[in-house]
Formats: sequence, C-alpha cells, structure tokens
Amino acid sequence: MESQRNILVIALLLVSFLIWQQWQTDNAPQPETAQQSTQTSTGDDSFIPESDQAGGEVPADAPVTASRQLVTITSDTLKLTIDTQGGDIVRAELLEHDDELNSDDKFVLLTNDANFVNVAQSGLIGRDGPDASADGRPLYHAEQKSYQLAEGENSLSVPLTFTNEAGVTFTKTFTLERDSHVVGVNYDINNQSDQPVQAQLYAQLKQSESKPGDDGGSMLMASAYRGPAYSTSETRYSKYSFSDVREAHLNQTTAGGWIGMLQHYFVSAWIAPENGENQFYTRFLNNQGQGIIGFKAPVTTVAPGTEQNLSAKLWLGPKLQDEMAEVAPNLDLTVDYGWLWFIAQPLFKLLQFLQSFAVNWGLAIILTTFVVRGIMYPLTKAQYTSMAKMRMLQPKLVALRERYGDDRQKMSQGMMELYKKEKVNPLGGCLPILIQMPIFISLYWVLMESVELRHAPFMLWIDDLSVRDPYFVLPILMGASMYIIQKMSPTTITDPMQQKVMQFMPIIFTFFFLWFPAGLTLYWLVSNVVTITQQWYIFRQLEKKGLHGKAAS
Repeated sequence: MESQRNILVIALLLVSFLIWQQWQTDNAPQPETAQQSTQTSTGDDSFIPESDQAGGEVPADAPVTASRQLVTITSDTLKLTIDTQGGDIVRAELLEHDDELNSDDKFVLLTNDANFVNVAQSGLIGRDGPDASADGRPLYHAEQKSYQLAEGENSLSVPLTFTNEAGVTFTKTFTLERDSHVVGVNYDINNQSDQPVQAQLYAQLKQSESKPGDDGGSMLMASAYRGPAYSTSETRYSKYSFSDVREAHLNQTTAGGWIGMLQHYFVSAWIAPENGENQFYTRFLNNQGQGIIGFKAPVTTVAPGTEQNLSAKLWLGPKLQDEMAEVAPNLDLTVDYGWLWFIAQPLFKLLQFLQSFAVNWGLAIILTTFVVRGIMYPLTKAQYTSMAKMRMLQPKLVALRERYGDDRQKMSQGMMELYKKEKVNPLGGCLPILIQMPIFISLYWVLMESVELRHAPFMLWIDDLSVRDPYFVLPILMGASMYIIQKMSPTTITDPMQQKVMQFMPIIFTFFFLWFPAGLTLYWLVSNVVTITQQWYIFRQLEKKGLHGKAAS
C-alpha cells in the first residue's frame, strides 16, 4: 500500500468522522420556543414534584414572598448564592477556574439570569412538607447575609430555619468543606407538635434548553454534550437529553444513584441517599423552555417530640474523575469519551502520569506521542516493509494484467497466488493507519473532555492547549511535515488526477487542523516528525538488505 494512499485513507476517515459528527448536530431536535409551545407547564418558576404520599398536593402557582433575600456562602473552591425563598442555590461560582483565559471573572456554573437559568433546587414535599404548602415555598431565615470559610477551618455550615404554624421547625443546612466541590444539604425536622409529621425529600436541577452563544459546534469542532444525565443501580450512566425530557417523563426507581446536568468540562449533580428507594423523574416546562431532572427520596414520618435528619449531596465543579469517583459510584463517567472510551481512558491515564513528571501538559502530549509511536513501531516497520515488497511486485502485477486482461476473476486469483508465493500481505500497510485513527479520535475527545487541559499552557504563544493555535503555527508545521513524508515516500501512482489529489493532501490537512485544539495538532505534528525519523531509518535498513533498492528500480 502506497504511503500517499495511506494519507488519503486518513483524510477520508477524518472527513467521514467530521461529517457524521456534524450530521448528528444538524439532525438533533431543535429547542421548542415559548412562542411555539401550546402546552401549559405543570408549575411556575418554582416547580416542585408531586409527593408520592396521598394528600400532599403541590400548588400550581406558589406565591413569591416579597421579603426573600440572597445569602452568599464562600469557601476556597465555591461561592454559592442561596435564595431564602425555598433555600435554592441560584448561583455558583467556581473560584479555582477563570471564566476565560487570564480573566478576573470566575466561571459561573449555576445562574438564574433572564436569558439562561441553571439552578439547583431542593425541598420537602408530602403532607407536612413546607414546600408543598398552599402558601407557597417556605421563607427561611438566615442569621446573616454572607458567610466565609475562615482560615484554618476545614468546613463551613450555614443553617437556614423555618417554623410552620404547627410549631414544627425545619432547618436546612448547607455544608462546604475545604478543597472540595461537594455541597452537603441537610434537613433537620424538629417536631414539637402533638401530631406526626410526614415529609419527603426531593432535589432537582433546572436548566434552560437554549443557551445564548451555544451554536452546537462547527463542522470542524464537535460540541460537548450539554443536558441531563443519570445513574441508577441498573444503569451505570445514561444521558437523557432535553429532547428526551420533552418527549417522555423519566420514571426510574433505584437505591442510591445520582442525577445531573452536564456541560463542557463541568457538571452539577445531586447524589441521592443510599438508603431506601429513590424515584428519578424529569419534567419539561414548555412555557419557559426549561428541562428538569430530579429525585424523590422515600416518605419519612417524624413522631411528635422527636427530631430527624434527611440529607443529600450536591457536586458543583469540574469533571475531575478521581474526585467524582469517590463522591458517588459512576459519577466519573460524566467525563464522556464516547464509544472509544476504552482507548481514551488509558490515554488520559498515560497523559496524567507523564504530566506528573513533565509538569507541562504539552510536554506530556509529546511524551505520549513517543510512547504510542514506540508501541506501534513493529507495525510501522511492517507497513514500510510491505510497501517495499508491493513495489517489488509491480512488474509481475503488470504482467498479470496483460495476461488476463478484463477477466477480473482470474486476475484476482492470480494476484492472491502471487501474494501467497511471495509472502506479501497487501493489507499490511493499512493496519497502522487503522490503528492510528482510533487513537487520533480518542485523543481528540480526551483533549475535548479533560478539564485538566482547559487553559493549560505549553510554551511561547501556546497558552491554552484545549483551543486552536491563535497564530496557526502548529497546523502549518504539521502540513509541512506531511509534505516531507510525501516527498520521502516513492510512489508508483501514474494517474495524473491521483497525483494532483495527493499533492494537495498536506494543504487540505493543514486547513482541517487550523481549528483543532493546539494539543491535538501538537500530537499530530510530533507524530509526523517521528514518522519521518522512523521512515528514514527503516528505508535505510531496507537499502542495506537490498530490498528497497530492488523495489524502487
């Protein structure tokens, strides 16, 4: 197999991958706007689910209390804004992550803006649940408007209290820990009334389906998934897109599990209680264009004169696989490497391991390239040896064509006998290409999904490996390296059209790579440099044996 034709195979596979990728984006169901919708949502801006317990009716239009306040809670990693009406988290800033490279603003994961809503809600429903009251959601009381994790302290707990007319006190406590992206949400039900209290914990994430500036990616860059997902005892990880939420309500019962809202590099996820059966659900608020995914824990009864706690955990942060795996089973699967995850996972582990020594992620990519190409060297050697043998057989193949003419069956039989006699595998040159393309695509998703590479600098002008080279230096160098490989590889192609196509391949590839992440282009450039070195060495060894010279003659 000719080296130039191998390059053409790579191009066709790459273009096919990009076209298939864009087809998925273009054929995804389009968001339904509020003007197009004719269905009335099941609730207002403070939608809460119906209780599993009879008699716990949820009001359709809960009034909003005028005296509601916003409380801020700040740790070393998170800055949360809590609405005292219901105690929802309406804003979350990630203090360790800039919004843009070198920006003074921090990345905002949760927000309740007019153009985009993404909030984490929780409450108590059921017969005596304060969030199911006809008077609307509870108005909690906070001792102060701002809380800060103090130096030397490892955790910060902020209680919000509400007492109903029967004298039952509900305390909703948010707990943040140092160096953690987990928010503990605990309900303490203190029943000093003379009647038992029945309540049911729920937690949900609500997000607008349409996001300003979210165009779903381009022809050359895939967009990361944004939308709901969940994990149960039977399903380790499953996406449940906004279109799925519109079409059918999720209804899954499981012990433990989690529900989440995913986006590029970051995730918010409620981890349900491990004890008892939790019910997962979804809803779509058509008049607001918002999707909801949540869970309901089992109904709890608190006897008179007693106290009981209900709790859940909320992950608000980047997709850090090791940390998420410790918080909840399968939460690390939100780092979605696609169908080639079995290649991408080891590649990321290798990158992570090499980065621990190289410090720089760009150097880790270069070292990873050396490791991958080193492992593939036996296949590369077999590829070039096969190329040399195939060129050596060209005169005999021409003789077969002259002998059998248009008789394709006899021609095929003659070629197979010739390959068998000469011990030549006609597909030997294709195998390294077939292996390299999945590695290329897997590394593409590693660079797209791994938050560790977000805003990760390399050197000189490359200050973010997760985005394109701002000056297009790496793509141009990559195209030049492809040109060198092409010139180093002798060819027997005589068709003028094929020759012109092959001459333009470096230019076409350079154009493709202009928009690829700099880290991916760096990998391909270094891989080409290694290919040039290996090709020079292998052909030199073949020349010493006389094989390459005979083949080229």
